[in-house]
Amino acid sequence: MKPPAASFDWNQARAFLAAAEEGSLSAAARRLGQTQPTLGRQVSGLEEALGVTLFERAGRSLQLTDAGRQLLPHLRSMEESAGHVAMVAAGQAQGLKGRVVISAADMMAARVLPPIIAKLVRSAPELQIELVSSNSLSDLTRREADIALRHVRPTEPELIGRLVAEQRATFYAATAYLERAGRPESLAELSRHDWVGHSDAEMMLEYLAAKGIEVPRERVRVVADNGLAYWELLRQGLGIGIMAREEVLLGEGIEPVLPDFTFMTVPVWLVAHSELHSAHRIRVVWEYLAESLSKRAAKA
Repeated sequence: MKPPAASFDWNQARAFLAAAEEGSLSAAARRLGQTQPTLGRQVSGLEEALGVTLFERAGRSLQLTDAGRQLLPHLRSMEESAGHVAMVAAGQAQGLKGRVVISAADMMAARVLPPIIAKLVRSAPELQIELVSSNSLSDLTRREADIALRHVRPTEPELIGRLVAEQRATFYAATAYLERAGRPESLAELSRHDWVGHSDAEMMLEYLAAKGIEVPRERVRVVADNGLAYWELLRQGLGIGIMAREEVLLGEGIEPVLPDFTFMTVPVWLVAHSELHSAHRIRVVWEYLAESLSKRAAKA
């Protein structure tokens, strides 16, 4: 290994981070809006500057070497610090003072957004963030929120949207329930288990049937229309439920059921009114949320 470099090209570091998180040069190039050859040259340039091999190439996929794995958390920390510097600088130059209202469904508001918002307000202390937890679609045209996170693409002409993640939804149940009722080893065995239903139990059963999982209605003994209540019913061992992996926290007595099976993918759209998006503080929060949620989804 060469002696530590006094400096290196940050673009090369960004290329390495994207390649490490995406697992291939092509996917990393798409994420950064570059061509694959350009991104490949940047990664090779970083390897040459540091005097180490960061990836082992296996066909089109990339595997981190020991040196790459050791370097990864340090560069992630640098990337986060660079983002904070940019946020503070933007606030000093153009002013970020003021309130921004963010609307999101209850599980995202409770499980996903708090650590992201915490970093945001530490970077821009003059911002005032109001987080509205609601499972209904906030009316952005009436200023019920400045930014909304939705699971459907906006169709209103005055709204702009960006797809920031596609959550993988799968089956979960309390360990206590599975130890009592048995752990299913196939989709067919799911029909013999109790289920916790979402607000529209019939629709959930239709979705399950479309995947070849025929669950009798009497097996859905409890239903909740609130995500946090739904999660608590699962924790109480009342049956199997469907959750997005990004919203599941470890250490709560819950475990995945048939973890290799993806029941469905749920899109996450970041939405704002086109006029409000031109406001500096709203645009800055929008971009911060978009980047943070995209990275979080890539790691899930």
